[in-house]
Amino acid sequence: MVEAQFCPLQGPPGMSATFGDDRICAVVAAPTAREMRRLLALALRETRTVELRLDYLEEDAELNSFLAWWRNHPVRGRVIATCRSREAGGRFAEDRDVQAGILADAADCGALWCDLEEHPQAPQETFLTQVFLDEARSLLSVHNFRETPRDLPALLQRLDRYGADAVKIATQCNSLADCLRLLAITRGRRDVVAVPMGECGLPARVLALRHGSALAYAAAGEPTAPGQLTLREMKHLYRADRLNRSTRVYGVIGNPIGHSLSPVLHNSGFHARGVNAVYLPFRVADLRDFLGAVKPLGIAGFSVTLPHKEAIVRHLDGCDPLAGLIGAVNTVVVRGGGKLYGYNTDYVGVLRALERRLPLAGSRVLVLGAGGAARAAAFALAQGGAIVGICARRRRRAAALARDVGGVPVDRKVLGREFFDAIINATPVGMHPRSGESPLNASELNCRVVMDMVYRPAETRLLRLARRKGLEAICGLEMFIAQGTAQWEIWMGERAPVAAMRTAVKEELKKVIRQEGEEAGR
Repeated sequence: MVEAQFCPLQGPPGMSATFGDDRICAVVAAPTAREMRRLLALALRETRTVELRLDYLEEDAELNSFLAWWRNHPVRGRVIATCRSREAGGRFAEDRDVQAGILADAADCGALWCDLEEHPQAPQETFLTQVFLDEARSLLSVHNFRETPRDLPALLQRLDRYGADAVKIATQCNSLADCLRLLAITRGRRDVVAVPMGECGLPARVLALRHGSALAYAAAGEPTAPGQLTLREMKHLYRADRLNRSTRVYGVIGNPIGHSLSPVLHNSGFHARGVNAVYLPFRVADLRDFLGAVKPLGIAGFSVTLPHKEAIVRHLDGCDPLAGLIGAVNTVVVRGGGKLYGYNTDYVGVLRALERRLPLAGSRVLVLGAGGAARAAAFALAQGGAIVGICARRRRRAAALARDVGGVPVDRKVLGREFFDAIINATPVGMHPRSGESPLNASELNCRVVMDMVYRPAETRLLRLARRKGLEAICGLEMFIAQGTAQWEIWMGERAPVAAMRTAVKEELKKVIRQEGEEAGR
């Protein structure tokens, strides 16, 4: 290993601060040299820009083995070598001279860039060494895993003083306002990488290239930073490297939101029709924070899920009469001047799922819950002529909803001796990751049909209980696809490619189930 001392950070004169055409950088990180080689090969099938996280190699023997292989097998692509210290969120525990020596070796092997974190405790010492000044360009980075600093321009100005070829700022984004401030630092620059971290930052990761970041990172294997997407997701689900200023942005807002299959549903529809649009998941705790980002991010429409279906109504400029009657919205269109107009397609999903199983007119149907989804279900059933019962933990809300639809509130205590033609779960009970729960037990399922509006997992505990009793069980996936394709048609103004969207969702759900099974077996 080459020994080196730290010296001022200065790249070769005239060197262009560009990472090439492939601006999605695949992060290759593994504990063994063999696994690093495997992931590197997979990454290079999707992009020519890769980051090799040398700090992930667990032993010196594995590091030396990988470097030896690399010297004899030049990588056909742009390699960024990184040996991230623990202080900067990495796994390298030795001193900075050893760290610099490893990066010098990487440059000698053919790395075009070396990523070195700033050490503000010793600003006079920067971290590109004389050993490879003529061999690699310098990417100076800073990471903040707690928050996004208030004065990002000042931070960028400080990093610029080191004279690196490019700089990277990665911060924990706890709001969309944080994301917007971080993306803003790339304006007018070709040499700045902005990395929004955390679940709130996920949409901004996808949009970073569109807003001017020199790179966007994605994991070739396991994620190495909070909110980091996989390379497959970045390249094929969101097509982040193809987004431009003309791309229409859509999304789903909720909390939690990580379980949602809506991005798969809608993006597959855009892809099938060749529409220049992207659909993103937004974890939203504060509606005002999201609404403040609608115009800056160019959002053209969005889906609404728990817990915002009712709260969003008071922020709208207009509403479809049926959605206004229901008092809950799951679909919003952004019209000229940023005006928000709401619809409810949950209504459509419930009707399409149930009408094929039983005649609604005169049927007794019990709805579990009294929130936004329950309201849509209850109004759909009432419009179809069903006798609607409402059972919810909050009795006042149950009574109010029952009154609104001309139905009756039902106390859970009587379910063991009451019969319904159908029971619909419109609560989140049983939703991933709490998939072992059920809103009712087997003795309370006195009906012919059980429908669960939860779609992940596809086979909820409630549906398993129903099938064991010989009841017809309707998976929430059926309603999910129906309401989602109706949303797509509202936004696009044309028929949705339903078959392509349904196939994509079912395939993704199979992958999710398989992955969850593998994780449970570890």
